[in-house]
Amino acid sequence: MSTSIKTATELVEHSRLKDKMSSTAGPIYDDLRQRILSLDLPPGTHLLRNQLAAEYRVSQTPLRDALQRLQRDDLVQILPQSSTSVTRINIPKIHEAYFLRVALETEVVRHLASHDASELVSRARSVIDLQRAIAKEPGQLRLFQEIDELFHQMLFEAAGHRSLHLLIRSQSGHLDRVRRLQIHSETKIASILAGHDEILKAIETSDEAAAMTALRDHLRKSPQWLDDIRAGHEDYFE
Repeated sequence: MSTSIKTATELVEHSRLKDKMSSTAGPIYDDLRQRILSLDLPPGTHLLRNQLAAEYRVSQTPLRDALQRLQRDDLVQILPQSSTSVTRINIPKIHEAYFLRVALETEVVRHLASHDASELVSRARSVIDLQRAIAKEPGQLRLFQEIDELFHQMLFEAAGHRSLHLLIRSQSGHLDRVRRLQIHSETKIASILAGHDEILKAIETSDEAAAMTALRDHLRKSPQWLDDIRAGHEDYFE
């Protein structure tokens, strides 16, 4: 394992630890959520409670609590006295999550550009450098995407709105799964990194308008992006 991969993995794991629930159900929820978002548990997968309880070495009570929270995130469907399954991807909810993210994060970068964010800029540049190094490593797209999300999490935390990032996270299960299905060309990866650079440049120079424009440009999707992904994974969608 290269130094860049090791550092990036440790950074992602550290960020996850901050969001874990303190109860017994917390680690189960967090792990199952990551398995669903990473598509290790694809849409439509049936979850056997007895098997999961044995796998996590817990009783049915914390497992039930974790599954109920995943249901609130709309990542699983629980049918009483029947079965539990991973939800299929819902396109209207992707649009809702995207709208929420753009609306909130635009205000976050505007706020950061209007205040001294020198500490953020320094830390975020280090994350971009790490992401750029990960982009050169073969087979590390998932880690690249996780570092990408960490960059945006840092913006919310620096603005004092970590709870808003958690809100977006709870509403973005369908969007996050689609992102895992995207194929990132070298051009796309370069565009993502350039977008991060532009956002930080605008924040550093206290240019609120430029920061908002850079953020919107960075998050903008082509009109047919969902159609292209769905065409190759019809069984994953409702």
